Amino acid sequence: MKQIRQTRYLTLAVVATAALAFGPADKVSAAEVDALHFLIPGGPGGGWDGTARGTGEALTKAGIVGSATFENMSGGGGGKAIAHLIETADQQHGTLMVNSTPIVIRSLQGVFPQSFRDLTLVAGTIGDYGAMVSNTDSDIKTFSDLSAAYTADASAVAIGGGSVAGGMDHLIAAMIMKSSGADPSNVKYIPYDAGGKAMAGLLSGEIQALSTGFSEAAEMANQGQVNILCVTSAERLPDFPDHPTCKEQGADAEFVNWRGFFAAPGLPDDTKAAYIAALDAMYETDEWEDVRARNGWVEIYNPGDDFESFLVDQEEQIGSLMKELGFL
Repeated sequence: MKQIRQTRYLTLAVVATAALAFGPADKVSAAEVDALHFLIPGGPGGGWDGTARGTGEALTKAGIVGSATFENMSGGGGGKAIAHLIETADQQHGTLMVNSTPIVIRSLQGVFPQSFRDLTLVAGTIGDYGAMVSNTDSDIKTFSDLSAAYTADASAVAIGGGSVAGGMDHLIAAMIMKSSGADPSNVKYIPYDAGGKAMAGLLSGEIQALSTGFSEAAEMANQGQVNILCVTSAERLPDFPDHPTCKEQGADAEFVNWRGFFAAPGLPDDTKAAYIAALDAMYETDEWEDVRARNGWVEIYNPGDDFESFLVDQEEQIGSLMKELGFL
């Protein structure tokens, strides 16, 4: 089943600009966007790499873009690629850089001096909601069970995640517990250096609950290994209607680890509009659905100004929580 997109539609001004760029045809022609270069701030095989290459695959196979090239540039928690895009902006009008929630977190932490405001925001394209899960062998079967155990003795409830203390999994766990009325500073967070190791910690009983991405949680739930206690989506996901939202469970927490695309500062408006129109057209193709379904991605399309509003809201939400937890 195809995911329902959470779409904020293009403004009339952008639609008009895109129409001038592409003409009256319903489908963008390859001649209009001849080539795209994708800059990836991490190494091969990661989430950024998969998102860029999957998007490039869909765009080229659908005939929306003539050709796509890819460049991995690791370093500085993503900061090396961001600095490169800014410093060489005049030569980067054919480049899209992929990024995600860590650009907000690491900017707040001062890992690098730039923020999303120093770039041209093209669009948020996909995402993965957070989830809180427990081992199926555990006495914690529902979020109410977890909340009751946490209230009775927070120190006895270890919640793990595949990122460092103060990282995304920790923040999602704290956000969920705070939204349920608990003190988020009491979360006993156990960091693992990868999601797979964190899941192994849950299954071995080292931790009582795990904060993770929903796509990973859903795969393990399908194998009967975990209970999905709640999902940080606003509504139940159409492809997974049996898994409750955190809001339904009394924790009004909404969060999505988005991924999307940025361009160099000073990108001409007509070029930005062309890229937005290309991504918009991509969503309607079978080629994109093949890539999306293969990767289990949720579509959260936020182009242009809507992308900026989304990031400003997320920065405020994450920044406030990080200050409360003492990470800022």
